[in-house]
Amino acid sequence: MSAANTAESADFRGPLDITRAATVVLDAESTVIGWSPAAAELLGYGPADALGRPLTAFLSVRPAGGTLPAEASGAAVPGPGPPSLVGNEVHVARTRDGRELLVATATCPLPGAAGASGPGTPDRILVAAEVEALLHWESRIALLQGLATQSPVGLAIYDTDLRLSWSNIAYEREMGQPLAAFRGKRAEELYGAGSFVTPGYPHTLAGVMRQVLDTGEPVLDLHFRGQPPSDPGRDHLWSCAYYRLEDAHGHALGVCEDAFDITDRYRVQERLALLVEAGRRIGTVLDVATTAEEIAEVAVPDFAATVRVDVTRAAVTGETAAVGSPADMSLLRVAERSAPGSGTPDPGLPANGPTGSGPTRSGAAGNSPMATAPGLAAPGGPSSPGDPRQPYPQVVYPPGSPQNRSLSSGGLVLDEGTLVVPLRTGGGILGLVTFDRGEGSDASGRTLAPDRATTFDNGEVALADELAARAAVCIDNARRYTRERTASLALQRQLLPHHLPPRSAVETAYRYLPADDVTGVGGDWFDVIPLSGTRVGLVVGDVVGHGLQAAATMGRLRTSVRAFAQLDMAPDELLTRLDDLVGQPAEDRPDAYGGAVETYDVTTGATCLYAVYDPVSRRCVMARAGHLPPAIVGPGGEVSFPDLPAGPPLGLGGLPFESLEFDLPVGSLLALFTDGLIEARDRDVGRGLDTLGRVLGDRSASLEELCDRAVSELVPGGTSADDTALLLVRTRALDTDRVADWELTAEPVSVGRARELATGQLEAWGLEELAFATQLVVSELVTNAVRYAGGPLGLRLIRDRTLVCEVADTGHTSPHLRHSAADDEGGRGLFIVAQLVQRWGTRYTPTGKTIWTEQALPPTGAG
Repeated sequence: MSAANTAESADFRGPLDITRAATVVLDAESTVIGWSPAAAELLGYGPADALGRPLTAFLSVRPAGGTLPAEASGAAVPGPGPPSLVGNEVHVARTRDGRELLVATATCPLPGAAGASGPGTPDRILVAAEVEALLHWESRIALLQGLATQSPVGLAIYDTDLRLSWSNIAYEREMGQPLAAFRGKRAEELYGAGSFVTPGYPHTLAGVMRQVLDTGEPVLDLHFRGQPPSDPGRDHLWSCAYYRLEDAHGHALGVCEDAFDITDRYRVQERLALLVEAGRRIGTVLDVATTAEEIAEVAVPDFAATVRVDVTRAAVTGETAAVGSPADMSLLRVAERSAPGSGTPDPGLPANGPTGSGPTRSGAAGNSPMATAPGLAAPGGPSSPGDPRQPYPQVVYPPGSPQNRSLSSGGLVLDEGTLVVPLRTGGGILGLVTFDRGEGSDASGRTLAPDRATTFDNGEVALADELAARAAVCIDNARRYTRERTASLALQRQLLPHHLPPRSAVETAYRYLPADDVTGVGGDWFDVIPLSGTRVGLVVGDVVGHGLQAAATMGRLRTSVRAFAQLDMAPDELLTRLDDLVGQPAEDRPDAYGGAVETYDVTTGATCLYAVYDPVSRRCVMARAGHLPPAIVGPGGEVSFPDLPAGPPLGLGGLPFESLEFDLPVGSLLALFTDGLIEARDRDVGRGLDTLGRVLGDRSASLEELCDRAVSELVPGGTSADDTALLLVRTRALDTDRVADWELTAEPVSVGRARELATGQLEAWGLEELAFATQLVVSELVTNAVRYAGGPLGLRLIRDRTLVCEVADTGHTSPHLRHSAADDEGGRGLFIVAQLVQRWGTRYTPTGKTIWTEQALPPTGAG
């Protein structure tokens, strides 16, 4: 806008004002006797050309060629006419250059002119202006009038002393009194307790207006929070603008304030922001208690002064949502949070219990009014048997309370400042959320939302229902996860060894740590398997994935390994059979039925390490399928990780498995573990192996102490993203006086020789009671070796927790039991042997096979 236009816009003199309009002085005969410069500018006639001529020489009622324009035709005759031209006459003026102008005129008689009405005597004054200019001025006046009387925006003018000098009707309505009652007051006197909340500006009204007066720079959309005199006790929020008022010479006259109440709009934005925040913060983990805490944290203090979340016992334990009467629903107080200084009585807990004096987190020691609920443990706590868990108190609401009414009706209940919303899902109720505003919910001193009442309006009730609905979905998901995790843990505990009995070959200790609540139950496992000849099988494995399927897969693999191990397979052969089992076509697997095959198979890709230790020969043979090699600590404390050939994970196929056999001195420590022990998000495998080796190098510590140290060093939090298995084995050796072996020829005479040797050794051990049965066993096994296999033959007796008798030959066919017919001459010997011993079996070796039996020792000979 140019400077000329700015000056014109600031001039509020009307076009017919005598100081601006074309002015003509007329006598009684309408002869021009006076002609102003403005008239000369408008029509182009100078005073010399106009004076003495009749008015009709310049103005006519109608234009030369027809009628007046429509907007002026009604004003030339009596009647209301266009509103902007009422009281004025419209004429057509002819300019000196022949143009016609539509002008509005007004006539004013001169005082005293009625008595002297002769020619040349001033009788009246006529003023004229273009109709277009008059209409433009009238619209500006209407605008000012509308701002003063009809605008919803509050307008006020403060002078240079910041005293109110004028306001419009909207401002008067906010004040609740007419302008005369508060004119001259300062802004602080009108809104003393209010302040600006927009950052970057002064907080007081006087500070902002003084800044505008001093700089001349207007400010827009400042948010001011305060309580208007017309509505005391309730905060409102205004969007304000300030600009400096100046006179025609640029001198400051004061400051104009535009203020529009945006409380309702702000409340809607606040609710939307709360929903967005709820979507971001509620349901971050699959845990009932954490989800309950999150909804309380989101709602306090912006939405309510106190929030209490009560969840059914079934939801906490992972059972189905409760359906029935309130008496059938046992509620537990899972979360409670209150704004500072706004605690309210809790009808669900004893009257002498805490009332929530400040922010609390469920289960936090010292901050929560939780009492012990027998038999209930917090989800997400330690999951190992015997570990303590934090309980939640049971709440019972009296009849007639809002919570009891909500449970009975299944709907939300609003009772003054208390709003109770049920957590509903799938036709059942998971619990209740109580939003309580109580008295003085704004007394915390925190910047709260404006217009915060002590009750809930319809919009807030809908918001609370939406918050509860989102929380219910998250709690139901957590309940389902808790149920699956509980089932997985129970299955896993049943499938893992509960107790490792003492073995003559090794001393063992173990630790198993499930994965954290976020990851879920994994498929790590271990086992110690007794084998023939006092040998022992050591196995550790890891199944891909987590959850119930991983736990079930782990159980199938562990069972398969034990079955193959009982067949006395070598480690490489056992892994080959296990790989074939895992890699069979999906439609042939036991878990595929009815044509439905799962798209994600956690069996493929599983890893396994299998080792066999013989305490007689002090040799160990092992093989691995994609698993980490074990750690070996020698008797002197030196730590090594054997270069064990790395076979592929199970189910992939394509490559053979290879075994590694080596001597393992007595007192050596063998550590079998899964990757969850040594690998973490902030630690690579190499660093974990170094830490494990340092811990295991302490020869003075017991195996249990080493297990505890390894777990505390490598899994300091007790849980990790992957479950952890650790099996420590310290090797032993059988004394030479407990083992006797002989080499025999494959001749019939060897049968008698074998009986004599066995009988003599039993007498030396004091086991004469077993002599008769042992003679029969030795006779049958050696006879079969002589008849069906070749020599040399081997006979070995081992006195351990049982009496082991072994006969080795060079044959590769295994005998088997059969029922002989009445007329058969043979076939009954092995059947008799099976009745005399506890167990028997066949073990294949590179040079042939070994038939072995075990007999229970008499009480006096055990040990």
